[in-house]
Amino acid sequence: MEIKDYMRLEIPGFSRNESFARATVAAFAARLDPTLEEMSDIKTAVSEAVTNAVIHAYEDEIGIVFIMAYIENLTITVEVVDQGKGINDVNRAMEPFYTSTPELERSGMGFTIMESFMDEVEVESDHGEGTTIRMVKHISSKNKQGEKSYGAAD
Repeated sequence: MEIKDYMRLEIPGFSRNESFARATVAAFAARLDPTLEEMSDIKTAVSEAVTNAVIHAYEDEIGIVFIMAYIENLTITVEVVDQGKGINDVNRAMEPFYTSTPELERSGMGFTIMESFMDEVEVESDHGEGTTIRMVKHISSKNKQGEKSYGAAD
């Protein structure tokens, strides 16, 4: 697979950086000319993935959250990676309403929301080594109707 365009972002796992990550990925995705709904979907999914890393990956420490996004044709792939404690049971963690931190009054809907707003979601995790969340969104851009593409195909 030849990657036409990409971005990388590395941020400390502070809650306040979640909005920065969301806005950065949205600015990158804008070159695909997504609909407002598609853009909202991407931003919501990125917010959930980064929030998961901030809250769950490093427990009481501030770790680094890595965000990579790739554009190929009219598809954006976003990866949110941490090097934290990992997820013991990915399948269980992806069940609606499951949360490993009920004392924080979390809803346990993060992965469900990501799956609802993106076309594909994959989660890889190794205990003690971290987690990678890979999300894919296919854009139904105006470019499909014959308009010039600025960015992805340049």
